[in-house]
Amino acid sequence: MAYSNHSQSGSTSSSGSVASDKVFYDINQNEIIEGSNASFETEDLAPLAVDHIFQNAEKCKTWNAVYKKAQYEGLHHFDPTFVWTKKEERSVLLRTELRVTFVAFLLFVALDIDRYNMANATAGTILKDLKLTTNDYNLGSTVNLVCFLASELPSQLLSKKIGPDRWIPIQLTAWSLVATFQCFMQNKAGFLVCRGLLGALQGGFIPDVSLWISYFYTNSEMSTRLGYFYIANPLTQALASLLSYGIFSLHGHSGWAGWRWVFMIEGLITLVLGISAFFLMPPSVTQTKVWFRPNGWYTERQEKILVNRVLRDDPSKGDMHNREALTFGMIWKSITDYDLWPVYVCRLLTDIIGTPISKYQAILYRSQGFSTMKTNLLMIPPNILTIFTLLASVHLSKWSRQFAYVYCFSALWWIPCLAAMRWWPGFLHNVWGSYALIFIGLGAPPDWPLSISWVSANSYSVRTRTVSGALVNIASQLAAIIGANIFRKDDAPRYQRGVKQLFGIAVTSFFVPFLVKCYYMARNNWKSRKWANLSLEDQAEYDHKNVAEGNKRLDFLFVH
Repeated sequence: MAYSNHSQSGSTSSSGSVASDKVFYDINQNEIIEGSNASFETEDLAPLAVDHIFQNAEKCKTWNAVYKKAQYEGLHHFDPTFVWTKKEERSVLLRTELRVTFVAFLLFVALDIDRYNMANATAGTILKDLKLTTNDYNLGSTVNLVCFLASELPSQLLSKKIGPDRWIPIQLTAWSLVATFQCFMQNKAGFLVCRGLLGALQGGFIPDVSLWISYFYTNSEMSTRLGYFYIANPLTQALASLLSYGIFSLHGHSGWAGWRWVFMIEGLITLVLGISAFFLMPPSVTQTKVWFRPNGWYTERQEKILVNRVLRDDPSKGDMHNREALTFGMIWKSITDYDLWPVYVCRLLTDIIGTPISKYQAILYRSQGFSTMKTNLLMIPPNILTIFTLLASVHLSKWSRQFAYVYCFSALWWIPCLAAMRWWPGFLHNVWGSYALIFIGLGAPPDWPLSISWVSANSYSVRTRTVSGALVNIASQLAAIIGANIFRKDDAPRYQRGVKQLFGIAVTSFFVPFLVKCYYMARNNWKSRKWANLSLEDQAEYDHKNVAEGNKRLDFLFVH
């Protein structure tokens, strides 16, 4: 937990039971009371049931006032004296994995099918049929990414106002229709219009879903859940390649090229998922009961467990309700939060590295003499490898409680691969040696879940978390725009200049997370010194007056 323990008062008794001398603020009677009369064996209780921030009566009183003012949707379940067992927590988390994490995974599958099937289409005759050059293809990628980038923040703000449970299904259904109608493209103009519309409608989806997931999980659980969520990325690319392999067999059927069938069939698949999303996404933990789901997802006790564990891990998650829009002042304050910019820089640099090779892998394989069918099959193994490296990185981050050290692994992975691509004479001459380099490089552990969970944990307010989720993805889209234009026509077919540029970026990306870690350590040391210089009375007064300061509070420490 990023929140410092400077002023928590909880403890456990020597006999191993919850101590009865803890002081609580009774949120119903508006008075300070002694701890619970009951005694429980601590070994049976979940960690956040035993020791948490609301055992400090003043902090409990302060945050309870914040939740009431915000009309937080889980306020009726907020109870600082509530306890639950590890068994109960495991049970409710398993239920949540199936209904939240798995649903998020399915929605991400829909995004990636329509987002990346253009790479599969290039294995066919789309460039020839639409009379597109390599630079035209790059322009289409740039238009798509610029529109994606431009809609990131507006989409996230709209999602916060009307709720991600409403906006995400609308968004998904709209872009799936555009994706389907790509099958009717006839020329360069149609290609650019479709790519632009698709990007504009897909922008903001990832931070929207991330915000929705954060309603159900603690900060320490976010990186793992986002890791499961992001498995959809490489897995979908692998499945899409396999699916495209089969769909391309329809080439010539009804006078249509294979790539047109790819867009139509895969677009219809995502349309089904988009319509299903209207029935799969509740607004929050406490709002799962609707006319078609009268019993909801959870019992009242399970709702209480989820609400209290999330708030005890990060009290700021209740400082706005889930249908509350951000004001301009909130937006500006979140955008100018300089303490989160270092993570944006990390994401920008690291995401550039693999973009050109990922987008051009089909073209590179075709240049080696592989057929359309074999090219689609060769694109599958790197995505399978990515699944394993992604899961390994998020679990390593959770186990080690480190973000910066784990973050540098992606760049470290790429450096020897790019060095060989640039200085090995056999690259794109030795067919299988070249494929091995591309396969290993594209299997690098992605930074996507780490960056989002990192800024989420360091936001410490719903307003900042909403905006930072969009900004970290904007950094990713900027990286994609830069990456999409590194391989140029005049550098073909081996793209040696582009690969050399990627090598330099990879080396830089390796060192930047270490600098970010040093920055956060310096900020934490400065905060701790300031806090230690305050008397207990001054600390209590500071806590009361600065509850809305988010990550600028002296008693909040950044994770790194």
